[in-house]
Amino acid sequence: MSHACRLDALLLLALSAVTLRAQSPSIAPIPPSAAVEDKPLPHISTLMREVEAHQRQAELIEKDYLFREDSTVKELNGSGGVKKTEERAFDIYWLQGVRVARLVRKDNKDLSPEELKKEDDRIDKDLIKEKEKRAKADANGKETDSTGRDEITLSRILELGSFSNPRRQLIAGRPTVLVDYTGDPHAKTRNAGEAALKVLTGTIWVDEQDKAVARIEAHFFDNFKIGGGLVVSVHKDTAFTLANVRINNEVWLPGTLDAHGQARYLLFFSLNGDAHVQSSGFHKFKATSTLLPNFSPAPPDTTPEPMSAPPQ
Repeated sequence: MSHACRLDALLLLALSAVTLRAQSPSIAPIPPSAAVEDKPLPHISTLMREVEAHQRQAELIEKDYLFREDSTVKELNGSGGVKKTEERAFDIYWLQGVRVARLVRKDNKDLSPEELKKEDDRIDKDLIKEKEKRAKADANGKETDSTGRDEITLSRILELGSFSNPRRQLIAGRPTVLVDYTGDPHAKTRNAGEAALKVLTGTIWVDEQDKAVARIEAHFFDNFKIGGGLVVSVHKDTAFTLANVRINNEVWLPGTLDAHGQARYLLFFSLNGDAHVQSSGFHKFKATSTLLPNFSPAPPDTTPEPMSAPPQ
């Protein structure tokens, strides 16, 4: 996987998808006698509509943040051994309405000042092209990401599925509703990446107080191809786990993403093995150029470890 191993690229194929210092919250099933267990569960359709609305808002708030994204991708050979490992670190921020991934570290080595200058020059050039591409897509009434490419957001994943089997657990002292998710085979999708969601199934953790997605574990239960695999190809049992983190008591943003399997989408994305993406150091900022502005760090307790899976 190339530079495109970013959270948005992984989310494009729902392999989410784009991070943390405090101790991991402990997770345990609620005893049957617990008071929170006695509280009636919310109506699942009403709850998930609220979650979807909150997720759309979170995707807008993310544009006010800068953060570091570290990715490790292991490409496997035919026998399952590691053929190649690629490690990258990016500064992620939004500039003139475009999501920027500025490479700052490669294979455990920081970029030199000269390499960073080349990276900034690349961003300047790409920014012009991507804004033009997005403007053209907007003019044609096509839904795209900030660079004019097809996208799939977490809010669209929620919109294009059905939910069942709600149950509650107490996680780090916060009531959390778990629901099972299945892609809707009859959903009207906007692009080839969204079409792959029809064979996606898994479980979603919802923070009940914030009505926010805290965690997703999912996999593709069948092979999926478009254009004989040249446009989209996802192998059965390709799986991912996405854990979000609560930032500044205002929003849940992507924390860690782990994916395993085989998938590709045009020239934007390719996975044949394992990918791990971790985001950290969230800071609010407003950028007016590719030179990163001065910014004040968020309080240290605003970037906790992402939610872990409950014990089996």
